Amino acid sequence: MVSAENLVSLRNAGSTNAMVSERRGSYPVSVSQNPEPKVPATGYRIPDTVNVRTSMPSLHLSQTDQSMLDGEQGESLALAMRILLAVAKAMGAERLLDITGAHIDGCLYQGKVGLDFVERMAADGGRVRVPTTLNVSSLDLLHPELYRVDPGEEAASKRLMSTYESLGCRPTWTCSPYHIDVRPEFGEQVAWAESNAIVFANSVLGARTHRYGDFIDICAAMTGRAPAAGLHLEENRRGEIVFDVSGISRELRSSDVFFPVLGYAVGTAAGKSIPVIVGLVSAVEDQLKALGATAAAAGAVGMFHAVGFTPEAPDLETALGGLAPQRRIDVTPEMLRTFRDELTTAKGDALGAVSLGTPHASYDEIVSLVEVLGGRRSTIEAYVSTGRAIADQAAAAGLVDVLAAAGFTLVTDTCTYITPIIRTSGAVMTNSGKWAYYAPANLGVPVHFGSLSEVVESAVAGRVVRDEALWS
Repeated sequence: MVSAENLVSLRNAGSTNAMVSERRGSYPVSVSQNPEPKVPATGYRIPDTVNVRTSMPSLHLSQTDQSMLDGEQGESLALAMRILLAVAKAMGAERLLDITGAHIDGCLYQGKVGLDFVERMAADGGRVRVPTTLNVSSLDLLHPELYRVDPGEEAASKRLMSTYESLGCRPTWTCSPYHIDVRPEFGEQVAWAESNAIVFANSVLGARTHRYGDFIDICAAMTGRAPAAGLHLEENRRGEIVFDVSGISRELRSSDVFFPVLGYAVGTAAGKSIPVIVGLVSAVEDQLKALGATAAAAGAVGMFHAVGFTPEAPDLETALGGLAPQRRIDVTPEMLRTFRDELTTAKGDALGAVSLGTPHASYDEIVSLVEVLGGRRSTIEAYVSTGRAIADQAAAAGLVDVLAAAGFTLVTDTCTYITPIIRTSGAVMTNSGKWAYYAPANLGVPVHFGSLSEVVESAVAGRVVRDEALWS
């Protein structure tokens, strides 16, 4: 049993052998480049071959795989297959598998290499082979007056976005593709990137994707293939660490604010392991989204089981695959209060802005915001981020106008913890564990974390308003 004190002290548990078991099916890899690699027009070097340690299992390629690898279907596709095979060998895969969809994370402009890479993939008419959605970008194209970026970076960002579209990707510009019509079914194999989308697909939908990142995601989309390894395989999806929340008050367990705080605690302790949560009394999709997003930010969680609420966890035994857990952690009220407080970095009650919608808000979350506002108006900067599809749905219902009248600015295509949109230099309050985790480093702003109700009351009052009743 791990005590509350030990869990709190092991903040970096995800990077220590004591707290993390390496993902089954992953192997160390030694990569060496061809001594005279090609140098395409973009100016960066691409190896012709990637040599992986000979002790790795050999990969079986289908005729179509081999055709792509040999360049018979274009050099871009050959490059995509070479990269994918290197990843597959590093993961210990013996074959590739078909995917039905992909979600691309590399849409944020973070330097020339990302743009060079996607332009190289599009150079000879490369296209995706499966329905492919796009993550948030660095810009809000629907509200260009909001973002404040260097003109050169703006131009590069737009070029990156348009190039991904030229590959046949759908311009969704959202970190929550599961809110739109591309939701994979239970057991469906996909290649999703973006940490919260990955954990949602695996955990809440029961679809199957490994934790993919920039460059690998588009290679999978172009080839329609992914390594048969990691979280794609049944044997790698069983739970490993049990978190028992039955000692928390029923009222707190039923509240929205409970889930991101629990996610922070779970991610910190679990690292790359698969957590199993027992003792929940209720859980809707948006609550599970908040849990998974924060766990993925604080650790490297690609999947969790919530017994009785996620599709692969009808009971604890099933979630654990019939095996004993590696560890069991009893989550205490004191533990949760500690993690809640750690999500706040600001001092005092001064407040410059509030920000909601990380991950992108669902329609139900926008409805909840309007209900809590109850016709009142924010006295400070206030933002809510969402995807275009949800923004259109909210606009059709008249909710966007209601939010505008309440002083809330709708942000699409990007997120306020990534792109310089918030203008205040003061503290910002959020109900998102993910936003609270990343914004201090990304934006350099102090953060207050709280429930939706606390955020709204604070926005109306123009200062931080707390309600400690739930946590007492």
